[in-house]
Amino acid sequence: MANVDVLNLNGEKVGSIELPDAVFAPEQVNEALLWEAVKHYRASLRQGTHATKNRKLVAGSGKKLWKQKGTGRARIGSVRSPLWRHGGTVHGPQPRSYEYPFPRKKLLGALRSALAAKLADGKLTVVDSLEIKDAKTKLYFQALGKLGVTRSALIVENGKTLTPALVKGARNLENVELVLNNEVHPYDLLRYDRAIFSKAAIEQLADALKKTASKRKAAEKEAA
Repeated sequence: MANVDVLNLNGEKVGSIELPDAVFAPEQVNEALLWEAVKHYRASLRQGTHATKNRKLVAGSGKKLWKQKGTGRARIGSVRSPLWRHGGTVHGPQPRSYEYPFPRKKLLGALRSALAAKLADGKLTVVDSLEIKDAKTKLYFQALGKLGVTRSALIVENGKTLTPALVKGARNLENVELVLNNEVHPYDLLRYDRAIFSKAAIEQLADALKKTASKRKAAEKEAA
């Protein structure tokens, strides 16, 4: 079990928490799985609105320019032919979705890897509470500074303890994103330099990931 300090928003230690090795052990880091999860997430962000015009969509008359035989010139049916300048495009890109299925077990495994990597790098911070009475961006900016945030940060809160003050105070912070613990993605953890978890959020997330890891190991033993 990894023992992690619990801080308050002034950066002072107020306790500690034990995190399960099934989720946060350094051996859980799987770089190949993280790469797959990031690739899948970024593919789903692509709009896929690229389009080219084929010969039926490009502007131009459909009239045959000259007769088929007897002119000594190559036969041609339309100025919209792909062989001609300003003609249609052959096999060009068309609107499509780049999304593809990604197994849930792989996603959870990548999430465990991202959390373990953050903890190993010393970039994961646990605070007892993210609540500030006044919903002011300035107060949260000062709190993040005391917690050692210098570049960017992902703030993770539990849905039951999420307050309107936190939402209003964090939404205008530059390079800071607020998410719920059941919405956090491996891409988010890798994208931001620091991860700030409330104690309630990290406990619930760790418990859920530990259960899925235990089920996976049990299934592997049965298969073996």
